[in-house]
Amino acid sequence: MELRHLAGFVAVAEELHFGRAAARLHISQPPLSQQIRLLERELGTALFDRSTRSVRLTEAGRSFLDPAREVLASAAVARRAALAAGRGEVGRVSLGYAGTGSAVTMPVLTRAVAARLPGIEFVLAGPYYSGETVGRVVDGSLDLAFTAVAGIRGLSGRVVRHDPLMVAVPDAHPCASSPEVALADLAEERFVAFPSARGSEVRELALRSCLAAGFTPRVTQEAPDTFSLLALVAAGVGVALVVEAARSITLDGVVFVPLAGDPPVLPMSLVWRASDDSPALRAVLEVAEEVLPTVAG
Repeated sequence: MELRHLAGFVAVAEELHFGRAAARLHISQPPLSQQIRLLERELGTALFDRSTRSVRLTEAGRSFLDPAREVLASAAVARRAALAAGRGEVGRVSLGYAGTGSAVTMPVLTRAVAARLPGIEFVLAGPYYSGETVGRVVDGSLDLAFTAVAGIRGLSGRVVRHDPLMVAVPDAHPCASSPEVALADLAEERFVAFPSARGSEVRELALRSCLAAGFTPRVTQEAPDTFSLLALVAAGVGVALVVEAARSITLDGVVFVPLAGDPPVLPMSLVWRASDDSPALRAVLEVAEEVLPTVAG
């Protein structure tokens, strides 16, 4: 049973005139009459009583009309859904995020996607460390991610934020009232840091920066996330090198002090698989390009 036959039947049933129905369908009358005959043959019953002066629905035709309309309406919905999916207007995109830098950029993107692509199911996953997030994009567990890791083979990406390092200190620390502090002046401090085995780019950048300043940081305690890290700082366990985005976390007893000179900077990138040709992903990336302009450098 072909959809065009159903459409022809509905047109004739509503017009009760083969000529007007054919004009409505933008076809000539003989093909329409042939479609109705084929449909009646397939159903094994007449759908219309025809005479030279009138066309009337049979009882079978009246019973067939509403189901035929429903089939055509469902087919129209299916067609619109397929077209929307092909344009990337519907679908599912999973976004992973890592670190506090994501907390600044991610809401901008998620709000824009929700407003402009309401048919996209935007699934958020995290928080992870940057190394973990990249691994999940590579293996296909995630479609897209904010991460501080870049330059991975098979991934495309662009930098969307630069986060300078700062030092978080207890509010009773001598540096708490200073406008800035030299990194070398922290050589004798106890540090709290993210775990070394989880692929934290903040920890790696902090370590490289301390070594460049002439000392190896003495890490006395590790914390799994930024809030826990800052809670340890507030408790006086040590100081912590964190990215500027960590200032978005308000915690009593913690003061953020800028590093003197040109502080080390952690770039935050949006990355995805270069081979992924999902229309939904491409639509999200178009939104991201507009609301998260590429950061130079």
